[in-house]
Amino acid sequence: MVEDVTVRRIDGDEAAARIEAFADVLIDCVDGGASVSFMAPLARTTAIAFWRDVAAAVARRERVLLVAEDAAGLLLGTVQMIVSLPENQPHRADVAKMLVRRSARRRGIGQQLMTALDEAAREEGKTVLVLDTVTGGDAERLYPRAGWQRVGVVPKYALMPDGELCATTFFYKHL
Repeated sequence: MVEDVTVRRIDGDEAAARIEAFADVLIDCVDGGASVSFMAPLARTTAIAFWRDVAAAVARRERVLLVAEDAAGLLLGTVQMIVSLPENQPHRADVAKMLVRRSARRRGIGQQLMTALDEAAREEGKTVLVLDTVTGGDAERLYPRAGWQRVGVVPKYALMPDGELCATTFFYKHL
């Protein structure tokens, strides 16, 4: 655990109030080559629109949003859990948009976010979590250390921010 970092769940109102900070982190990650559904260069208006939608989904309790902050309150990272799934999957959630600011990486923040996500999932009554990540990326190494099981790889699944095709690795975790 990183001592100068706090990880906590936020509500829709706080998410809406911090959209600019969330946009900063998303843009930083995409600029750094993270394949998180956006192409480079990511327009600020696009990032803000995305986070407005996320804040609204958090307010509707369709998503859980966790943040990692330093002692001054600077947003260092975030992760989401999509809890609004079809009625035959009330026990499951999808993990999405694990983002850590480039300047804050390799400090254990991703691990802290995933540990807090497990607790949030339990609070929501979820027992199966699913996620996907770029094959060969840093996150692919993080998830097994956090207890996730690798399912497999889909070649040419998505595009990197520069337009190059990349493979995606899928993981699950039982709580």
